[in-house]
Amino acid sequence: MENSKVLVVGGTGYIGRRIVRASLAHGHRTFILMRPEIGLNIDKLQLLLSFKAQGALLVEASMEDHRSLVAAVKQVDVVVSAISGRHFLLQIKLVEAIKEAGNIKRFLPSEFGIDPARMGHALEPGRITFDEKMEIRRAIEEASIPHTYVSANCFAAFFVPNLSQMRTLLPPKEKVHVYGDGNVKVIFMDEDDVATYTIKSIDDPRALNKTIYLRPPENILSQNELIAKWEKLSGEVLERIPIPSDEFLASMEDQMSTDFLVKHFQFCFILLHFLRNTVKHTCLVGTMVL
Repeated sequence: MENSKVLVVGGTGYIGRRIVRASLAHGHRTFILMRPEIGLNIDKLQLLLSFKAQGALLVEASMEDHRSLVAAVKQVDVVVSAISGRHFLLQIKLVEAIKEAGNIKRFLPSEFGIDPARMGHALEPGRITFDEKMEIRRAIEEASIPHTYVSANCFAAFFVPNLSQMRTLLPPKEKVHVYGDGNVKVIFMDEDDVATYTIKSIDDPRALNKTIYLRPPENILSQNELIAKWEKLSGEVLERIPIPSDEFLASMEDQMSTDFLVKHFQFCFILLHFLRNTVKHTCLVGTMVL
């Protein structure tokens, strides 16, 4: 069977560029939506040109131009969106284009984190992201668009090297903050693995209209286990400073980064530790566990 033709929206972003690489590596004819909003961003332009040199096709279209979106969608079989959090609701326009085009056999919206359907208890600032993702899901399902949702929980690069410390990506040298008792299990996923699983799912009939939970057993660790691994590798013993949930949540608004992406990741990670939300999911109808 011939590989599907794939359109990646947000192909220059953090996870999007990895999805483009995975699509090319798995032999898919890969298209990347090139939006006029790229403007003078030379880094993104150079990245797009490097993908073109590897065989990707650049398709010019704008989220504000419905006809151009429909024309872009009609060239492929599968659309994978990796739009960043600030622009999630732009995917409504993408859903409208996919519905009109009528040829898409699978749409994967920009998710890749915690399953928003299980986050009804979330508080601000993270709540808005989950609400927007659910709005996109409703639009997809109301339009009867074939889809797959990918839930990858925590991106490893944000939480493993720093032993899950906030406002830094570097490991602590002497002291480490431990959230709650530090024993809550969290799923850490390598971003390149997330991209590979995403691309592998697009032609898998088992993933049609389902949510895929990425949870390799070796990637499920508590913060204490993560710290212990670092101490073994480094030969250093860190002083552990416990942070009770009420203390952390009370100070969160003042101390968290103003950067939207960092703020969202920080908030989600705290939810995983204090609300014990992540690895207790059971495999229900409409889900796949990998």
